[in-house]
Amino acid sequence: RESGSSVRGRSRISKVGNRKLRNMVFLAALSACTYNKACKALFDRIVAKGKSKKLALIAVANKLLKQAFAIAKSGLPYDENFVSKLA
Repeated sequence: RESGSSVRGRSRISKVGNRKLRNMVFLAALSACTYNKACKALFDRIVAKGKSKKLALIAVANKLLKQAFAIAKSGLPYDENFVSKLA
């Protein structure tokens, strides 16, 4: 990302990378919106702002990836009620 925002505008979602992996994460986000309360809340919040459902699903996929990396890094099991110490 660039430090200034007036010259280049907003950054776009990139489609660079492994297509199959990206598709699997997208499908996982679709399922998470049904079964994961936090993901469903994020999805509903973004759609309520007037954004598209596809963009909201991509945001959920990003959240899932961040959760997966945090779990792998910390070594702790997944806890649905976990609250970050930074929050």
